[in-house]
Parts: sequence; structure tokens; C-alpha cells
Amino acid sequence: MARRTPPDESGGVRRPGAEAPRPGRVVRLPGVYRPQTDTLLLALAMGREGIGPGTDLLDLCTGSGALALHAARLGARVTAVDISRRAVASARLNTALARLPVTVYRGDLLRALPGRTFDAVVSNPPYVPAPGLSVPRHGPGRSWDAGPEGRVILDRICDDAFAALRPGGLLLLVQSGLSRPEETVGRLSAAGLDVSVTDRVTIPFGPVTRRRAAWLRDKGLLRDRLDREELVVIRGRKK
Repeated sequence: MARRTPPDESGGVRRPGAEAPRPGRVVRLPGVYRPQTDTLLLALAMGREGIGPGTDLLDLCTGSGALALHAARLGARVTAVDISRRAVASARLNTALARLPVTVYRGDLLRALPGRTFDAVVSNPPYVPAPGLSVPRHGPGRSWDAGPEGRVILDRICDDAFAALRPGGLLLLVQSGLSRPEETVGRLSAAGLDVSVTDRVTIPFGPVTRRRAAWLRDKGLLRDRLDREELVVIRGRKK
């Protein structure tokens, strides 16, 4: 996702400690999302949650597979899903290079794994508001564009997460403040999860958001923000 900048060590991310493991380097085919600040936020949240041996984990919208590999290094049994052929190829390549037992499927979110349930689901989905009612089917924008409210993929994850989690199961997802985290919290709560926002960090606009700033402002999504956006990690626990 071209809009991101490298993590700012003073950006206010809640961190479990300097010793916390972080995602390693990955290779990517052209058009596959490059792990950035949102990836790091979610990885740090995973470390706090005790994900490790015995955890059956699903990484939705895996992209390059960076978070799936991170979970595997923590000891989890990992399944990863992405709809992009290039993302799936990148994730499988990175899995082979790392020699880690991650199973990667190509498919449309949880439709790729009908009836499967997991101890934990993590997701860094497309969440950037974009002109047009649907998500792109081709090109790099497929990694970040998510409809006029930025919620085309988020809403589907919210609606399906409860059924995908085992009793006591954990959901962790990251999104922009531009795509209404309060809506995510409300939908997950209505579905039956205990929900909280665990992390917030403000970062400068990257190239995509900067080019789209006038449109975002016209839609009322920027409010008093001029050139920065907030990223949040949302945590849900199945009762």
C-alpha cells in the first residue's frame, strides 16, 4: 500500500517492550502491499495476546504473508488467505524461503474456508475510502481501496468474525480512522464480541491519501485533520 511511511518510533504506539519480536523482511511481486506501520501495529498487538504454540490462527488479507509468518515464528499454526493471485504467490514464496509451516489459500475472505473456526483471526484489510462503490479487481489499489466509506471489506469481516472464532477466540484488526473505527466496534459488539480499541498512532499521509485529500475533505472524512491520519487496532473476544 503506497500510502504508508516507515514507523515513527515516537509515534505513540503502545509497545510491549523493545524485546518484542517484529515481522521480518519479505519479498513481494509488483502490486502486493508492502508491510508498513499498520503491519507493525498488528504484530505488536499479537505479541501482547500470547499467540504462540497451540494457537490456531487465520490471517485474512495476508498480502505478502508478513503477519502470517510472524505468527508462525511465535509458534502458532497458521492459515492465510488472500484474493489476489500475486499476494498468494508472494506469501507462498515467503513461506518457502522462511521454511515455516504456513498454509496459504486463494479466496474471498472466509468464503475460502467454509465451516472452519480458529482460536485467533488477524487482519490488515483494505480500508482506505475511495471513489467508486466496489473494490478494484486488478492493480495495486486492490490492496487498499475499500469503497466510498472505506468499509466494503471491514463490514464483511465484522459480519463473519463471530462464526469464524471458537469460544474465547480473539479477533485483531487494524484500520484507519478515516474508515470509522466506531462503526467496526459497534458491528462487532452487536455480533456478540467483547470489543475495545487497544492501539492508536497518528502518521503523515502517504502518497495515495495525499492525492485523495480533497475528495476526502469534500466527503467530510478529514474533519480538522490536514495531512495526518490515525491508525487503530481493534480487539474482539468471543464470549
